[in-house]
Amino acid sequence: MNMDIYLDNCSTTKPREEVIEEMIYVLREEYGNPSSLHRMGFTVEKKIEDIRYNIARFLKVDKDEIYFTSGGTESNNMAIQSIINKYSRLGKHIITTRIEHPSVLNILKDYEEKGYDVTYLDVNSEGLISLDQLKESIREDTILLSIMQVNNEIGSIQPIWEIKNILRDIESIALIHVDGVQAFGKVHISLEDWGIDTFSFSGHKIYGPKGIGGLYINKDLNLNPIIFGGNQERGLRSGTENVPGIMGLGKAVELMEKNFEKEQKWVNGIKQYLIKKLKAEIDNIHINSPMNEKSSPYILNVSFEYVRGEVLLHYLENKGIYVSTSSACSSKGTEKSHVLLALGLSDRLIEGAIRFCFSHENTKEDIDYTIEILKKAVEEIRQITMR
Repeated sequence: MNMDIYLDNCSTTKPREEVIEEMIYVLREEYGNPSSLHRMGFTVEKKIEDIRYNIARFLKVDKDEIYFTSGGTESNNMAIQSIINKYSRLGKHIITTRIEHPSVLNILKDYEEKGYDVTYLDVNSEGLISLDQLKESIREDTILLSIMQVNNEIGSIQPIWEIKNILRDIESIALIHVDGVQAFGKVHISLEDWGIDTFSFSGHKIYGPKGIGGLYINKDLNLNPIIFGGNQERGLRSGTENVPGIMGLGKAVELMEKNFEKEQKWVNGIKQYLIKKLKAEIDNIHINSPMNEKSSPYILNVSFEYVRGEVLLHYLENKGIYVSTSSACSSKGTEKSHVLLALGLSDRLIEGAIRFCFSHENTKEDIDYTIEILKKAVEEIRQITMR
């Protein structure tokens, strides 16, 4: 049976055909620099602003609060570093979680070396923070909370909507940055209602191109840039705009908004179908993702006992099934997943963990074939490891 089944959509997604067509058209026909004063430049600038407006409308924010970046890593860097640099005079304490993306944890590690104090919130077995611990951790000199909405390895959804109330109750000056890369277009978001100050997102997680993303910044913040140049993006992010990327992102958001509810429902059905088949057909497994509404419908992390995840990944790959062992941004390293460690899992469960990430293109037939191959793979590997 010859088929490719792609279940690594947290790492990146396949761009929709409409996105590809839009980008090719722009590359061929509308290649003007949006900073140019002539008609070709003005035409492109107008299209960029239309896309900015459409993304803002989807997020229910103001158009001038959306900035284009190269993706989630740059957006996280821009938000966190700009906030810390501006508000450091008010304090040098930052709160985050133990399961953030490396683009957040490595920034904060750098600031710790510069003398800042960082509190890392624990998570429970479902990968969720304790709001009580969060409240107890806030100090008079706390200037920033950086908490991701959807974890990229296990899919846990943090209660972001509760945090602003905690800050208000204790009259804290702290701002909230949310890494929304795995949330944007996948789960419900309400930036203004939840009191989020900055929010990052990326194009290649929503069937758009790589190398393009965005950052929402509350218009009341007036942050200073960390990248200087020709004052593009209202001076906050200089550099000639990635016009084909922006156009591709715009088309991806347009289609995502149109299909959001239908695709989310479909994907959740595929996820539940996989869970049911896994439980029925493969012994000694442990599902690491929350099994309820506290988890993204797009992510499922499963440990197969007595099996090494990397070995299983390559076995599946040889059969045309593509999964991952952890975040693609850190999976080439040799360290154990910091997310699974934070859950308190044993070494055996961490070593046997596989992440399945779904898209609207996955079918039940895909899952049936995956289970068939997965069952054979696990049995063969265990025959060797359990001797």
